[in-house]
Amino acid sequence: MRARRVLHTIDTHTEGMSAQIVVGGVGEIPGDTMMEKRLHFIEHHDDIRELLMREPRGHAAKSGAILQPSPRPGVQWGVIFIEVTGCLPMCGHATIAVASALVETGMVEVSEPVTDISLDTPAGLVNARVEVLDGQAMSVTLQNVPSFADALNQQVDVPGVGVVTYDMAYGGNFYAIVTADELGLIFDRDNSAQIMERGLALMAAINSANPPVHPTESSITGCRHVQVLAPGSTARASKHAMVIHPGWFDRSPCGTGTSARMAQLHARGELPLETDFSNESFIGRTFTGRLIAETNVGEKPAVVPTITGRAWIMGTSQVYLSSDDPFPRGFTL
Repeated sequence: MRARRVLHTIDTHTEGMSAQIVVGGVGEIPGDTMMEKRLHFIEHHDDIRELLMREPRGHAAKSGAILQPSPRPGVQWGVIFIEVTGCLPMCGHATIAVASALVETGMVEVSEPVTDISLDTPAGLVNARVEVLDGQAMSVTLQNVPSFADALNQQVDVPGVGVVTYDMAYGGNFYAIVTADELGLIFDRDNSAQIMERGLALMAAINSANPPVHPTESSITGCRHVQVLAPGSTARASKHAMVIHPGWFDRSPCGTGTSARMAQLHARGELPLETDFSNESFIGRTFTGRLIAETNVGEKPAVVPTITGRAWIMGTSQVYLSSDDPFPRGFTL
């Protein structure tokens, strides 16, 4: 075998959601900010993402991260997030996985019981506080990027459903937040196909009629996530199914989605600062969120969220691309 490319990875999951972390084989990506590095990667190196995330090496719900030197002085690591459909500005579950992997593989200086790690992402600076016991990361608390309610009580006509009322919020990515009842859905994993169908239909309708745009970073635009709330969800404990473009569910409780949900609840006057918020995924795993400060993003009122969760290392890999491999960029079905 003659390899055209060899990538070194740490394979993890965060509360059930995979994250393949690339620690070698990519080289330093040009750019003065992590957003510039992300855009350069998309334009010039997207074949690496496709190789890892798509079949036959990946699958329809796979995600990951690529470690990079941070262009910010004093920040320990930069991160570019990858998934099947592209490169997100921020990914909470993958950041929890990165922080855990850095501790458990000795890629940062570790202190017990707590190790603090600074991470530079395309969406901004993220601080991770890792609880460590005998060298193992027992939990990670992220201080995420400022999050905000972009628009409340929005309405859009969804084909096959009718007029749907939703809220749009940002927590590192944009999220349409809607109740299962509003979409005429029974919230049950046995009904996942219909939840997916109507979540994607709402997403498409929003992007056609009123796509969100970040107030200070115009490259962050569009809705690629729909958070479908289960009956009985409250401002202290919520359960959801996270529909993600082009058609898969987040297995984790979703860190950026938890941030967006808390920003929405705060904007509605339902979630005050310094109050725990439990967010449960479609498969029954939870993140604990908390709002620690108010701020602004451009002219929009915003909040500073934290998210606490756990990741597990499953193994390490050397991913080879043979010179005659018929699928150098993978494939999708």
